[in-house]
Amino acid sequence: MLCVLALLSAIAPLATDMYLPGLPLMTESLNTSAPSVQLTLTTFMAGLGIGQLVVGPLSDGLGRRRLLIGATVVTTLAAMACALAPTVETLIAARLFQGLSGGAAIVLARACIADRARGDNAARLFSIMMIIGGVAPVVAPLMGGALLGPVGWRGIFWVLTAAGVVMFAGVLILVPETLPEENRHGGGLTALIRNLRYVVGNRVYLGYAFTFMFGFVALFSYISASPFVVQNVLGLSPGQFSMVFAVNAAGMVSAAIVNTRLVGTFHARQLLGFGVTLLLAAGVVLLLAAVLIDSPPWWAILIPLFVSVSSIGFVMGNATALAQGEVTRASGTGSALLGAGQFGLAALVSPLVGIAGPDTAVPMAVAIPTAGAVAMLSLLVLTRRTHIS
Repeated sequence: MLCVLALLSAIAPLATDMYLPGLPLMTESLNTSAPSVQLTLTTFMAGLGIGQLVVGPLSDGLGRRRLLIGATVVTTLAAMACALAPTVETLIAARLFQGLSGGAAIVLARACIADRARGDNAARLFSIMMIIGGVAPVVAPLMGGALLGPVGWRGIFWVLTAAGVVMFAGVLILVPETLPEENRHGGGLTALIRNLRYVVGNRVYLGYAFTFMFGFVALFSYISASPFVVQNVLGLSPGQFSMVFAVNAAGMVSAAIVNTRLVGTFHARQLLGFGVTLLLAAGVVLLLAAVLIDSPPWWAILIPLFVSVSSIGFVMGNATALAQGEVTRASGTGSALLGAGQFGLAALVSPLVGIAGPDTAVPMAVAIPTAGAVAMLSLLVLTRRTHIS
C-alpha cells in the first residue's frame, strides 16, 4: 500500500522531470515559443494545486478510495491527450487536466498516511514514502533523456499513460479505504467551511505548512530553471543535464533515508530545522557564485545546487508530518492546503525564474535562498512555542 501511495505522490516528478529535456524540441515541433512551452509546466503545477484544494476537503466527507480511483482514471486519459496534442494550446489544456487529477492523487495519498499514523511514526512513514517516490525524479530525467531520441517527446507522454494504468491497478487492488464512516464529516459546504476554519486557525499548522511550501518553492525554482541554466549557462548537453538532475535527486533521496534513521533519536522538528538551515546556507553560497563570478565554472553552481536540493530530504517529510499532526480532525483539508500552497506557489515561481532570459542563473540563485529564508522565518516565528518531546 505504501508503495502504491508513493507512486501516486510521484506523479508530479514523473510528469515534470521526464519531459524537461525535451522542452527545446517541443518548441520546434509545435512551432511555438519557449514561454508557451513553459506554460505547459505552469498550468500543470496550477492544476496540481487546485486539484488538491478541491478533492482534499471533499475526501473528509466522502472517503479516500473512490476519489483515488477516479483520479487515476483521469490522470491516464490526460496523459494520453498530451501524447496526441496537435497544438501547444491543446497540450496546455491537457496538462491542466493532468495536473488536476494528479493533485487529487497526491492529496489523497498524503491523507491516507495521516489517517493511519501520528507523530514521529508519521514523519518516518512520510519520509519512507518520499524515498520510494524519490526514485521517480532519479529515474525520470534519465528515462526522458534516453527516450527523447528514439520516441520523441510524445513517446514520453505515452510512458506516462502507462504509469497511469499501473497507478489505477495498484489503487484498485492494494489500497483500502482508510477513513472510516464514523470519522467522516458530512454537512456539505457548512462542514467544509468549519474544517477550513479549524485548519487555518491553527498557527502552528500554518508555520509548518509555510515551511513545507517554501521548501518546495526552492526545489521548484531549481526544477524550472535548471534545463536552461545547465545547458545554456554552463554549456552541458541534454544527456549531461539528465545526469546532473538524477544526481541531485539521488542526493535528496539519500537525505530522506538518513532522516528516517534519525527520526526517534531526534525530534522531527529538530531535523526540519537542520534541513531548512542547510537549504538557506547553500542558497546563499549559490547566490554569491552567480552574482560575483563572471561566467562561473560548473562546480561553483552545481555544488551548492546539490546541497540545496539534498536538504529538501530533511524538509518535506518532517514538515508534512508535523503540519498534519496539528489538524488530525480534518486530515484531507490539511493535506489539501499543503498541496494547494505548494503547487500554487510553484506555478507562480516558474515564469519568474526565467524572467531574465535563458542565459543567466541569477533569478534561480535569488529564488532559492529567498524561499529558504521565508521557510526559516515561518519555522522560527509561527512554531516557536511548540513542545519538543
